[in-house]
Amino acid sequence: MITISKSLKFILAGIAFILVIPLVAMQFNTEVNWTISDFLVAGSLLMFFGFLLETAIRKIHNLSSRVVIIIALLIILFLIWAELAVGIFGTPFAGN
Repeated sequence: MITISKSLKFILAGIAFILVIPLVAMQFNTEVNWTISDFLVAGSLLMFFGFLLETAIRKIHNLSSRVVIIIALLIILFLIWAELAVGIFGTPFAGN
């Protein structure tokens, strides 16, 4: 039997909550227009960074190092998310 840890449940619940926000917004607003590929990319990105954050929390015992790594990971996540959404850097992956 496969057991799912409490932290994995928390990560998956957080991802589901974040992905429900645009899903609900699409019902009330025509400006939010996500396709299934948008949800897949966002879910994959959130899952990858969720597991990275979980690994950092478990493996890094020095508090100051842990905080720096977590902040760096969150900044990287937000920069990638913004690039995919609106193209702030002008890469071929830009969303607009």
